[in-house]
Amino acid sequence: MQRRIPYGIINYQEVIQKQAYLVDKTPYIQKLEFIQNPVFLRPRRFGKSLFCSMLQYYYDLSYLDEFSTLFGSTWIGAHPTPSHNQYIVLKLDFSVVRVDDSSKTIEESFNKHCNTRLRTIQQNYPIFGEGLEKISLDIAASDNLDTWLNYLLMSGGPQVYVIIDEYDNFANQLITNYQDRIYEELTAGDSYLRTFFKVLKQGRQTGAIANIFITGVLPITIDDLASGYNIGTFLTLDPEFEHMVGFTPDEVVHLLDNIYQDYGFDTATKPMVMEVIKSQYDGYHLATADGMALFNPTMLMFFLRQFCLNGTIPNQLTDLNIRTDLGWVKWITGMQSEDTETFIRDLTLHDTVPYDEDFLVTKFNMSQFFQKSYYPISFFYLGLLTRKDEFSLSIPNLNIRKIITEYLNELYHIDVSTRYEDAMRRFVQHPDLPRLFADYWQLYVSQLPEAIFTHIQENFYRTTFYELCSRYLSKWFTWNVERSYPGGRTDLEFVGKYNEKFAHLRILIEFKYISNTNFQSYHCPIENFPLKQKDTLQKTGYARDPIREYPEATLKNTLFIVLEITGFESMICIPHRKIRFILKLLLPELPLWNQNLKPGSQTWLSGL
Repeated sequence: MQRRIPYGIINYQEVIQKQAYLVDKTPYIQKLEFIQNPVFLRPRRFGKSLFCSMLQYYYDLSYLDEFSTLFGSTWIGAHPTPSHNQYIVLKLDFSVVRVDDSSKTIEESFNKHCNTRLRTIQQNYPIFGEGLEKISLDIAASDNLDTWLNYLLMSGGPQVYVIIDEYDNFANQLITNYQDRIYEELTAGDSYLRTFFKVLKQGRQTGAIANIFITGVLPITIDDLASGYNIGTFLTLDPEFEHMVGFTPDEVVHLLDNIYQDYGFDTATKPMVMEVIKSQYDGYHLATADGMALFNPTMLMFFLRQFCLNGTIPNQLTDLNIRTDLGWVKWITGMQSEDTETFIRDLTLHDTVPYDEDFLVTKFNMSQFFQKSYYPISFFYLGLLTRKDEFSLSIPNLNIRKIITEYLNELYHIDVSTRYEDAMRRFVQHPDLPRLFADYWQLYVSQLPEAIFTHIQENFYRTTFYELCSRYLSKWFTWNVERSYPGGRTDLEFVGKYNEKFAHLRILIEFKYISNTNFQSYHCPIENFPLKQKDTLQKTGYARDPIREYPEATLKNTLFIVLEITGFESMICIPHRKIRFILKLLLPELPLWNQNLKPGSQTWLSGL
């Protein structure tokens, strides 16, 4: 049976009713019962809302008769806890709170949402509210909540399980729109929000509330509410709960196996599909730097939905909803600031940034959010960076790398849309990689400001070349960046899609950057630049592993050597065919920083 891909479904009951694919996260329900007032932060679109919905159906006493239907095929269905379907569940979603430039309007929207939920519960559980007046929508939500909890406690009603999804959403909108004054009013000592959390805290103290589960993206608001709500247990960086949302590699393999079986896809294509989703959506280490990396579940479901509809790897691999994360980058760093340019440039150059572990594990407030020293931490919580080791954060996958590179292009006003048709069309007709790189050099690199060349190295060329090609050639190719093999890592790979004209074609590319200082140590004119034997042997070694792994593939192996010569960047493209090399020096049209070099000139060097 071809089951539904649950892209965009955040209601657990709907997933079950529509017989959609489900990655079973129910073992964490049991684990959470040993945690008091858990606060769990994860990047946007990482599966938090669906997890909250699962908790709602598990604990809500009104779904007791549906327990076997909803959870019978899950781990918790076979190992239920005594507390299943024992509570009144108050589930709030603060993402629906309306935000504008008026604190009064925000407060009214907050009260309306909370009061409406309380009134709905009152109507759904009439037996537990017979002596209680109808919840009024016109008074403070904290007052209604306090009255309701006290009534349940005094009348012997069931305990309440509180779930707050996206607790910080409307506060984050204020932060990122620089509404500092309204945000300060929101979290002030006598604010409606702080008072609401004080009532929740009191409910836990009296026993009216059994537990409170809170999700969000950033720790800022919970820190600013600390004196009103200082009972939370932060699970964000707890290794035991690292995989509570998001998909592990084993979970993805199992999911993909089921899809291939249900849809009858050719299993010979599975390795390439797995290779694509691993490079595009994997790589998140959110609690520890080692161990299993996580796949972003929403990104993956976006891909699988298109894959199941069409039976092929889609051309568009980036969910447009994820692209809105670029807006977060702009808000955090400030579009025109010098700090922004430095941070994004360094991230593009190196893929990693150093960070202070103390900043990550301790709470931080709104005043620190926009400080340069906190950029890595803010990017981490937004899912744009992940742990590499104890000292640095890195870009998790190609999807996020593309978002960061798009921002770099914006910062430097680089045209990536209007001048590349001929070059890309020519490559599709005849896949000449050195020519394509020369076109990239002439059309893209020539737009860069001269000052950036004091910072550039090979990773910059690899990243920007990949991002540009992915815009135009995704119908025919997918890409790997720093793909690991037993013999080492390749810099960049073009991988022909199995259903297109370049099926089985794999182009391996290695980038070498030689600075002006290093070049001078060779004591030779550029036309006599020597090719080091270790570079050719290295490329040969890298090629052996893909040949073993993909014996049916046609393999092309190329080394790009980029030379910095007294401020003028030039390159050498070396196509590798077995052990035979041809060197071609390309000096395409660039801003003429060195007036003695003729734009567009080419020089052939002798073969080796």
